[in-house]
Amino acid sequence: MSEEEPSGQGRNEFVRSLSTGLDVLEAFTSTDPRLTLTEVAKKAGISRATARRMLLTLVERGFAYTDGRSFELTPRVLGLGHGYWSGRSWHELLQPALRELSEELNESCSAGILIDDDVMYVSRVHTRRIMRIDLGLGTRLPAFATSMGRVLLAELDDAALAGRVETMQREQLTPHTLTSADRLVEAIQNVRQEGSALVDQELELGLRSAAVPVRDSQGRAVVAINTSMSAGAESVAETTERVIPALKDCAERVETMIRSLGKDFDSLTGNAH
Repeated sequence: MSEEEPSGQGRNEFVRSLSTGLDVLEAFTSTDPRLTLTEVAKKAGISRATARRMLLTLVERGFAYTDGRSFELTPRVLGLGHGYWSGRSWHELLQPALRELSEELNESCSAGILIDDDVMYVSRVHTRRIMRIDLGLGTRLPAFATSMGRVLLAELDDAALAGRVETMQREQLTPHTLTSADRLVEAIQNVRQEGSALVDQELELGLRSAAVPVRDSQGRAVVAINTSMSAGAESVAETTERVIPALKDCAERVETMIRSLGKDFDSLTGNAH
């Protein structure tokens, strides 16, 4: 585990304390956002004394908060990878295509990848604010209630999808949020058949979004692109007719562009898919 150094070549270059700190950060998830010292030690596979030092260091640096008994991460952790995502990888490659899509639809457009049970934003073109929260690079939202998340979850086979949905946290975010495991699995299976997803006011009241996958040369959905708009300005059918063809055209352009550049999708996603 993290308190053991690796054997073999590279042993002298391994920074055990850094590895342990990363294990501590990864102990916090969307389903376990608040943990006690004992819980962190158990999940990270380290001693309570080591966990305590790591957690207090995170608190001192502003990356974690404690009420004296439990710990939770602060939004500052989102900035840890901001420099990378804002200057390289998906953001750099997708920004031109998303900008064209945004201008065509006159809506905000984004791209995201699946991280655990969340969808993480890796590129975004903003037109006007229609959500209460600010969406920036690194922002993570629950995949089950988002169009991009459902597009990416649709890549799982039926058995894996059912298991994933059953274990994930499904909070009732709005009166429209699908929280039933059976109904959610059925909705995602429909996304798989349609090749696109539309989520209407399940993440936030007044918000509607639609998404499609971007696939690699093996046909895997490695990233999703979406557009979001205010619900109520048009019917769901009108939104579908207006935005889905544009999203699919954009996805095809991105696929062609990245393949022509010889980019390795796995290196861009960190095998997150």
